[in-house]
Amino acid sequence: MRAPLFVVGWMLIFSTPLMASYEDDLNSLSRLHNLVVIQDGEIVLEHHQAGPEPAEAANIKSLSKSILSLLAGIAIDKGYFELNQPISELLGRHQPAQPPADLSQIQVEHLLSMQSGLQRTSGRHYGSWVNSDNWTRYALTRPMVDEPGGDMLYSTGNSHILAAILTEQTGRSLLQLMRNWVGSPLNIRIYPWLQSPEGIYFGGNDMRISARGLAWIGQLYVNQGMANGQQVVSENWIEQSFQPRTNSVYTDDPYGLGWFSYQFNDVEAFYGRGYGGQLLYVIPAYKLSIVMTSDPTPPSQGGYINRQHRFVEEHILPRFSDR
Repeated sequence: MRAPLFVVGWMLIFSTPLMASYEDDLNSLSRLHNLVVIQDGEIVLEHHQAGPEPAEAANIKSLSKSILSLLAGIAIDKGYFELNQPISELLGRHQPAQPPADLSQIQVEHLLSMQSGLQRTSGRHYGSWVNSDNWTRYALTRPMVDEPGGDMLYSTGNSHILAAILTEQTGRSLLQLMRNWVGSPLNIRIYPWLQSPEGIYFGGNDMRISARGLAWIGQLYVNQGMANGQQVVSENWIEQSFQPRTNSVYTDDPYGLGWFSYQFNDVEAFYGRGYGGQLLYVIPAYKLSIVMTSDPTPPSQGGYINRQHRFVEEHILPRFSDR
């Protein structure tokens, strides 16, 4: 078994020298709380800089969308609904009486890929949405501004609709599903998080998971859905999740079912991200999962994610590519 590599304060303990710029580049990640790297089932690097410790709950912001995608995949594997099923068949008590959009044209896949066509609830619409008395109904009654399957319209409302569907179709809360379907088989702790006024756990934001827990979720994807001898989610869902459907309007990175794609030179990576620098990378070629948790409070510094990408490319991948 390889000996773990740890960071103590600012001194990085490695068996081989690092680039002279390593410490300077780590200093450039001013919002950073934790850095955790797991390779092939072992924690090989852990650094704590500020905020919650690596084993403590962290607000992962919109990285929650990638975790929600995992829950959706498990639900599909279990037969609760299908990826191409119209959401109008799944909403139950959440079905609006007279929605302005034809909800039968929106499929579960469109919610995951941010292609529902519904007016966004993120950005300038976010405040009025979260101040409404029913977040699910508000999201479902937005006007259709694009056809389903069209351009990416990043909207946390899509994820919250999916959370309502998961709750309705399974008869269990999102917290229960997370604990039963993810926390238990991976042996990680799932903490309660915010609920909407109508009682649905927030589907695309504010989940609370430790940096270590996130890294183990990343290893689930590295291992094609296997954890502790159990097939937690199907290999097919892993492939589906990473297959691009559209592109981010912010970075132009390809986007699948809750996961972005990114190319580190000739190495393909997939990542989920949350506001302020919450990142989970999955790099199958190196059997790596990499987590960065950061200060989630505004303002978010411009270009921070590019510095995070650069840090991984220049310092993490060279160190662990030959293991």
